Amino acid sequence: MNQENIEKLINQALSLEEEEVRKAGALGYMARVLTQATIPHSNPGAPVFTRTNGNLSLAISGHPKVGLPYGIYPRLLLSWLVTEAVRTKSSELILGASLSQFMSELALLPTGGRWGTITRLRDQMKRLFSASISCIYENDLVSHGIGFNVAKEYHLWWDPKRPEQANLWQSTVTLGTDFFNEIIDRPIPIDMRAVKALKTSSMALDLYCWLTYRFSYLRRKTEIPWLLLQSQFGSDYANTKQGRYEFKRKLFNQLKKVAIVYQGASGVQEGKYGLVLMPSVSHIISS
Repeated sequence: MNQENIEKLINQALSLEEEEVRKAGALGYMARVLTQATIPHSNPGAPVFTRTNGNLSLAISGHPKVGLPYGIYPRLLLSWLVTEAVRTKSSELILGASLSQFMSELALLPTGGRWGTITRLRDQMKRLFSASISCIYENDLVSHGIGFNVAKEYHLWWDPKRPEQANLWQSTVTLGTDFFNEIIDRPIPIDMRAVKALKTSSMALDLYCWLTYRFSYLRRKTEIPWLLLQSQFGSDYANTKQGRYEFKRKLFNQLKKVAIVYQGASGVQEGKYGLVLMPSVSHIISS
């Protein structure tokens, strides 16, 4: 992380401290199940992706024609979708009057071309809205499972060549009933300004959401083994000595970014066997 990026994050962190999140209109939410087990950081090149977090196992299936969601864009989309669903208490969400307007809410600048933000966002929207998610929680006493589609229906009417132009028909997404109920019943409060400040890194976004959730109920010092952390956040890395070293190095680099915008994350330390979490204040105190 270079000095320019550090200074930018520090400036954003200072602005976070100057006003309460609710007064700033920056209160957002994330789905709890996708905080505990996250979507891929990069394209897995397979029709199904799995993550494990202790007794919780998550599997995401993509539509064969479009593939699995991955990277930064689905994370920004999910934070917006969950926030809007909680705010409106509606499963049918309007995605802005124009593509430019919607992208501005995700803190993205519209750029064209094959690798531009417009193309990548539209691709990841189709991937996310077509995805199915299943979770299994089991231990020696109980086995519990849940499955849901992210979206029941979606319509994207935007013209990528004219992102500022409003269309006759509104672009909408109707969330799957089970997914909607899950996020309405158990949303994780987050600061959308922190999400936008960390939007260049999938792992930083995952760590931020996970830590503010863990600290909301953590009451004693807890050490999480590296093997569990890698299965939760770094399954993209090989399960080898070199792979584990690369994962740890990346995780601490991203934790530095998170700690700048969320100072409670400074209570995270390296332990003998894993990552040590000290009881800290959650970034958002749920009322």
